[in-house]
Amino acid sequence: MLTDKEIDTRGLNCPLPILRAKKALAELVSGQTLKVVSTDPGSTRDFQAFAKQTGNELLEQETIGADYIHVLRRR
Repeated sequence: MLTDKEIDTRGLNCPLPILRAKKALAELVSGQTLKVVSTDPGSTRDFQAFAKQTGNELLEQETIGADYIHVLRRR
């Protein structure tokens, strides 16, 4: 999936991937997409809760090897 911005949060644990994503989303305009790459196994659940709480849309989540990929659309 093509995204407008991508951030790499590999090696960071909760809450840092969420905080970095929040900052990156603030730099985007409504409708743009953000891809977050993480190695934190808890990030799948964290990003689901983050999307629900903030109103940003969680478009996709997948696991590739040790990487957890999250794609969000800014509200």
